[in-house]
Amino acid sequence: MQAMNRWRFNPLGEAALLATCAETDMDAANRAALALADAITRAGLPGVGAVVPAIDSVLVSFDPLRVARAEIEESLRALTTIPPLAESSGRVIVIEARFGGEDGPDLAELAAAQGCAPDALISALCARPYRVLMIGFAPGYPYIGPLPALLNVPRRATPRAAVPAGSVAIAAGMAGIYPARLPGGWHLIGRTTAKLFDPARPEPSLLRAGDLAQFKPI
Repeated sequence: MQAMNRWRFNPLGEAALLATCAETDMDAANRAALALADAITRAGLPGVGAVVPAIDSVLVSFDPLRVARAEIEESLRALTTIPPLAESSGRVIVIEARFGGEDGPDLAELAAAQGCAPDALISALCARPYRVLMIGFAPGYPYIGPLPALLNVPRRATPRAAVPAGSVAIAAGMAGIYPARLPGGWHLIGRTTAKLFDPARPEPSLLRAGDLAQFKPI
């Protein structure tokens, strides 16, 4: 399958276009989406505004008074031939966290369900950096992965109405960190004091798509 045929383009209203990668492998689709988003940003296409990568797609906003959607799509198709993001590229951001106990109330139960000791889950999460696949759900909330099979667990049957800020959670083959007190249905295994989102900072989000998050137990 040629690179340009891996992508579908759909309008979102009159001023945005969604490019979706047809790759079925989450890791491959994400690396392709991040590479395309970077290429669009670097190209400086006339009329293009925000460029927002997600797990397998890129949202491109544009000014319809300056450029037609067909022109934007043509430009994006020309960029889909670029190679995917390299596995190890991106900033490495260390996330120190306390695991288990009150900071990770689901860790022991989750380990029992996976047939291993809690330390095995922590070791798997901290073994190497994992990519920030996207930022979404709430400002600064990172979706991190793909995680190994041991950490690929379904969401909780019953979501929590409120999850403490800084909670490290896993579900659906990914890890997340709650930037604020929010509802959530992922398994809580730890907690960090790192501030994931601060609107007063020059770059409000601590992590950005394409970064590598390295968890470190403390």
